Amino acid sequence: MLKQKLSDDVKTAMKAGNALERDTLRLLQSEIQKREVALGRDLTADEQLDACAKSVKTRQESIEQFDKAGRKDLADKERAEMAVLRRYLPQVKDEAETRVLVQSLIGELKLTAKKDVGVLMKAVMAKHKGEVDGKLVQKFAAELLP
Repeated sequence: MLKQKLSDDVKTAMKAGNALERDTLRLLQSEIQKREVALGRDLTADEQLDACAKSVKTRQESIEQFDKAGRKDLADKERAEMAVLRRYLPQVKDEAETRVLVQSLIGELKLTAKKDVGVLMKAVMAKHKGEVDGKLVQKFAAELLP
């Protein structure tokens, strides 16, 4: 499970003196523990990955804000933390792969109108959660549906 791997990697980072990695992983451990306390049970593997994905998304939003504010130093720190966290997520498909996936599902589900975007999004995210970027799926759905 992700929790055990995080624990092992925190120890490794501590021994190596890698403060950035250690602190980033501790924050993720804290987020997972906070969710477990809120739910009153251990998180499933998917829920742990969701916590990691949310942390990556939060950092991405922070990077955008720091770049707008001209704070390159803080944006670079967030990028480094995001790189650490991405190692724990499944590989995300690139734009070309995502486009092909969306096209194939449009044909498979026989979708014909823009009003079917919700149906397409639900199908893609159910089958490929964590493998695709939802924003890309939405962009291609809008492009490909007449």
